Formats: sequence, structure tokens, C-alpha cells
Amino acid sequence: MQLVYVFDAYCGWCHGFAPTLREVVRRHPELPIEVISGGLFTGSRRVPIGRFGYIDGANARISELTGAVFGPGYRRLIADGSFVMDSEAAARGFAALRDAAPDRAVELAEAVQHAFYVEGRSLSDPDTFTAIAAQRGLTLGGPVAAGEEQADFVRTKHLGVTGFPTLLAVHGSSAVVLAHGQGDADVISSRLDALVAGGAA
Repeated sequence: MQLVYVFDAYCGWCHGFAPTLREVVRRHPELPIEVISGGLFTGSRRVPIGRFGYIDGANARISELTGAVFGPGYRRLIADGSFVMDSEAAARGFAALRDAAPDRAVELAEAVQHAFYVEGRSLSDPDTFTAIAAQRGLTLGGPVAAGEEQADFVRTKHLGVTGFPTLLAVHGSSAVVLAHGQGDADVISSRLDALVAGGAA
């Protein structure tokens, strides 16, 4: 059995879910975890952030339920309204970080979201990912393998995931949803304990 976490770097609910995921992983070191990008803002959804009128209300709700902080750099982007969230570029950058340290994928996903939601840094800018790597003692290699971000999007669809964040327990061809949108570490851990004891997801 392994955990599969499907997130999008530009998903506010994923930003709020990060501490829960961190705690679940801490409690279950015996389970490997795969982190993949879901592709929230691609194609026709790549438009100026000001076009999404629900964002302020959603962020207030995320903060209320999860305690997530949205920093001044990010709030400036919202106020300006012209920034375009491009999940394909963000997924490509995350893939580069993940390639550099596969065993730290959860930490790196959280760092990417911190760069955007707290610092207000563009995830279309390669320098953002270079800085994240340097801060964590990592060196990014060459260009990400062509289509690696698209492979993430395809895997997301194959798993049947249509919203983010989604945390799955996967065993063979079976996948059990542990959390979707938000979740409680105690509830998730209890369910995982039952799955592990049963020997299958």
C-alpha cells in the first residue's frame, strides 16, 4: 500500500491541507507517498486571477477551517488581479524539485505553495523553484523530462481524481479516498490503521 497525494500548486484548499498531510505522513512512516500535480488551471482556465470572483471568499473560508495564512505578497497579487495562474508551469517546476529529492516530495509541495500563497511568487518563474531548492540544500538538475507534468495530469485522471486536494490509499488497482478538500489527521490516521491492519486498500 502507498499514499498518493494529488494537489495543485495553485489550489488554496491544498495550501490549507498541508499541515494535515504532514501530520499523517509523520504518523505513517511505513507508507511510501507519491505526490502528483492535478492540473487545476490549464487551457481556458488560464486567465487573470481577477476573473475568479470567488477567491477572497474561498480564502477566508480556508483560513477559518484550517488556519492557513495568506501572506501580503499573495494578497497584492489578488488586489492587482492581472496575475495568471498556470498549473502546467507550476507542475513542471514542482516536478523538477521532486526529481531532485523524491523522498521529500511532501515538504517540497508545501514549500511551493508557501512561495505563492505567502510570498506571492510566480510559479511560472523558474527562479522561484531554484530558490526553493537552494533554501533546502538541493540542486536542480537539467530540464524536466518532456511531458512529466502531463504524465501527472494523466495519472490524476486515471485515479479518478477531479478535485484537490485528494489523498488516496492505493494498493494494486484499488484506491480508497482518505480525504478530499479537507480532512482531519486523526480521522485519516484511524482509517489508514484499519486499512493497514486489513492488508489492503
